[in-house]
Amino acid sequence: MLKNYVLVTFRNLMKNRVYSFINIAGLSIGITCSILILLWVFDELSFDRFHPKTDRLFQVWINATFDGRINSWTSVPLPTYEGMKTGDSHIVNSVITDWGGEHMLTVGETRLVKQGYYASEEFLTMFEFPLLKGDAKQVLADAHAIVISEATAKALFGDADPINQVIRVDDEEDLKVTGVVKNVPENSTFQFDFLLPWKYNETHQWVKDNKNNWGNYSFQVFVELDKAENEVATEKAIVDMLTKHGETQDLREFYLHPLARWRLHSNFENGKENGGMIEYVQMFTVIAVFILVIACINFMNLATARSERRAREVGIRKSVGSRQFEIIFQFLGESLFIAFLAFVIAVLLAELLLPFYNDLVGKHLRIAYESPQFWVYSLSLVLFTGLVSGSYPAFYLSSFQPVKVLKGKVQVGRGASTPRKVLVILQFVFSIFLIIGTLVIYKQIQHVKSRDIGYSQKGLITVDYTTDIGKNYKTIKQELLQSGAVKAVTKSNSPITQIYSNNFLNWPGEAPDRRVIFATIATEYDYVKTMGIKLLEGRDFSEDFKSDTAAILVNKAAMDIMQLKDPIGTKLDLWGKKKELIGIVDNVLMGSPDRQIGPMFIVLQPDWISAVSIRLDETKDIKESLARVEAVFKKYNPAYPFEYTFVDVEFQKKFTNINMISRLASLFASLAVVITGLGLFGLAAFTAEQRTKEIGIRKVLGASVSSLVGLMSRDFSKLVIIAFVFSAPLAWWLLNSYLERYQYRIEIPWWVFPFTGVLALIFALLIVSTQAMRAARSNPVNSLRNE
Repeated sequence: MLKNYVLVTFRNLMKNRVYSFINIAGLSIGITCSILILLWVFDELSFDRFHPKTDRLFQVWINATFDGRINSWTSVPLPTYEGMKTGDSHIVNSVITDWGGEHMLTVGETRLVKQGYYASEEFLTMFEFPLLKGDAKQVLADAHAIVISEATAKALFGDADPINQVIRVDDEEDLKVTGVVKNVPENSTFQFDFLLPWKYNETHQWVKDNKNNWGNYSFQVFVELDKAENEVATEKAIVDMLTKHGETQDLREFYLHPLARWRLHSNFENGKENGGMIEYVQMFTVIAVFILVIACINFMNLATARSERRAREVGIRKSVGSRQFEIIFQFLGESLFIAFLAFVIAVLLAELLLPFYNDLVGKHLRIAYESPQFWVYSLSLVLFTGLVSGSYPAFYLSSFQPVKVLKGKVQVGRGASTPRKVLVILQFVFSIFLIIGTLVIYKQIQHVKSRDIGYSQKGLITVDYTTDIGKNYKTIKQELLQSGAVKAVTKSNSPITQIYSNNFLNWPGEAPDRRVIFATIATEYDYVKTMGIKLLEGRDFSEDFKSDTAAILVNKAAMDIMQLKDPIGTKLDLWGKKKELIGIVDNVLMGSPDRQIGPMFIVLQPDWISAVSIRLDETKDIKESLARVEAVFKKYNPAYPFEYTFVDVEFQKKFTNINMISRLASLFASLAVVITGLGLFGLAAFTAEQRTKEIGIRKVLGASVSSLVGLMSRDFSKLVIIAFVFSAPLAWWLLNSYLERYQYRIEIPWWVFPFTGVLALIFALLIVSTQAMRAARSNPVNSLRNE
């Protein structure tokens, strides 16, 4: 019997080649989309899960209550590191790190700029990145040690053993290689090429100054618990540690953020988790389901629509003794076979598309055939697709009464029209929703990209600060300006595309219960000029005023908060000292592009520096100008290769995630529409075939081709309109909820809805009309000769 079922399945596929192609193509595209989306989703869900102690590792965060709300951040005081070890019996260990950064590693003539962290000696025993050489407990214990990655070892030493070899770091200190760590996986929050001992960082004066300072929030601390379930008890034990050490001006409390939630749940609002990448993971999971359901609906529609052709087969089988469950088994088997065939094609398509897809999402995804999980998910996908798409046809066809079928009294094609119409409506509901969502996301991205950033990016470059640059800064600046290639030079504690520091600032008339945190820019002369920031009132720092070391500038957002009537000359309180307000600058977008620009102040503090900014002369040749700049830096900073970043390029990196999300949404929305179009084409072709005799009679009676096309198109138009009526309000509600995550956002344009509705209608009519035109132009003699 099984052999008979297989033969019948193949005969049906070959007999109805067009419909078989549409079914298999639709399912294949749908499954391909689902595979690609789920590869991305599973990669996001896998972040940091490779650590053996994942469930017991946490980062120490702070909830600080001020300005009427709870503010959450990750930077903590340096003494937190030792404080955690004595703060609760459930804490097994703690680790402190800096924020990571680039350092130059030199071996002989080889110089590499690589990414690394300063980390305390517990780092590799807590996080357990696999070591190829060295003891995890000892490799970071010596202040003059360095741990390098496998790739860095290869780049610096080739095939030689790197252990005990010497690497010069930042052209300042020689460190001995004590360990080689396996290359860090891409799905790790920590990304590094080397690790430096925290003890080495403690030789720097600013770290020494803060060893017992509970008021400087500049470090990262992580803890390991004995058991994951002791998280709440540990938080209760450490919650008031800051208060106990004198931090009483605001309510500041420690809490723990689990390692497993770092990647996907990184946003906090008023002290509570408020999404993050998890929102995109959920969104694309829903899209994957939508696309798969649309593909399954295609199968169900075409199978039930063509059921009339197989009604006699069912009747004959029942008349010779086949039971209903055997017929159900046969049709479900056919559906599962088609689903399996579509899955095989989908895997081949996914493999072909993966290189392009990886470029799109910025990952190195692969199908893990060796993983048992892959085969479990694959089997589940085939079963889900096959059973869902074949269930309705199977139960529907198996319910036919053999007597009525064999007498020709069952007109199953028309009788099944209502369920088919419902499924078509459902397809268009999904498709219209995806199109509206894609348009709204695109408009939001363009809205953010087109906002006023408050400074000029054209010709502005940034060079990382080094010790030699610091020693020779004045000479470098002078020679750059004299080169004719540069219009202005400045230095600051952060590049203009980032905010590295935030501090409290007090002003006259400030409400006693109000505390506002300000983005902080420490700089030297010519910052406003170099960045091209508009000075709204007052003046910039100037070497003509010796008192400017006690001066301060604020932005427009700060003035909106302070509401000072005569601001210039006002004394502001910063770090326990008075600063005279000498100027007000326009708002500058330095942080997240989808958030409102907050208050900022600028102070003259030349020793707090991490970047040099240079404005090139836009009238000169850029390549020639960069060559002149490079010559100056090679002269005074010879140990480092000349590396720079264009500010506009760096700024665009802020849009990396949202651009990728937009491209993915557009791609998969388009493919969903293609799948819907395939199904609609097949259904329209069947409908035209079914109404051939009706069309022939109408033509004989004088109906025109255009009237016949309109007649056939009218029914499908109604389905699209009904789908739009359901989809538009749902899309409006869900997208408004989605846009609430952005502080700087659009109002959904009203035209998006009618535009999408008309687009969907035109798309449907184009597909239907091709089949309607074909039927209307056919010779009525051919369809009526048997009547």
